[in-house]
Amino acid sequence: MANRLYNKQVSPKGYKRGGEVKRPGKVRSFFGKVRKKIAPTFGEQFSDAKKKGKKTFTSTRDDKTKGKLEYSTKTAAEVKAAKKRLTNRERARSGDTSKQLSEKGAAFRLARKSGKTTFTHKGKKFSTLLKGEKPNKIMPELSGKTSKKIKKFIGA
Repeated sequence: MANRLYNKQVSPKGYKRGGEVKRPGKVRSFFGKVRKKIAPTFGEQFSDAKKKGKKTFTSTRDDKTKGKLEYSTKTAAEVKAAKKRLTNRERARSGDTSKQLSEKGAAFRLARKSGKTTFTHKGKKFSTLLKGEKPNKIMPELSGKTSKKIKKFIGA
């Protein structure tokens, strides 16, 4: 019983509780249609341009740059999906340098592959160790009974 009374109450915004939505009246819906034609929101302009199949559109809602900027009709998810399809080599050909190595990175990679411990780049010396990596300690060659004990103890 109490639940039925609760659902029939009207909230301050005019929406009925329980899922029913109060529709705007004739006057409000008329002004809404006129507003959409005269001054559509950015979202309305975006969806309209996307429906028409346009790649870009100019927004008339910007305060400072009315109609001067062009916006793409691609969403962020669509751009991300298109980037995933390209390989790093294809991105480099199109001018995207985000996945390419820097000069220092290329020098580091070359020195590390060749087994060097240090390399120089623009007159400065750098180590080829990665972060958290410790240098290999070379053990001197030992011989005899004591060396076997030491090696066993160290685990070499």
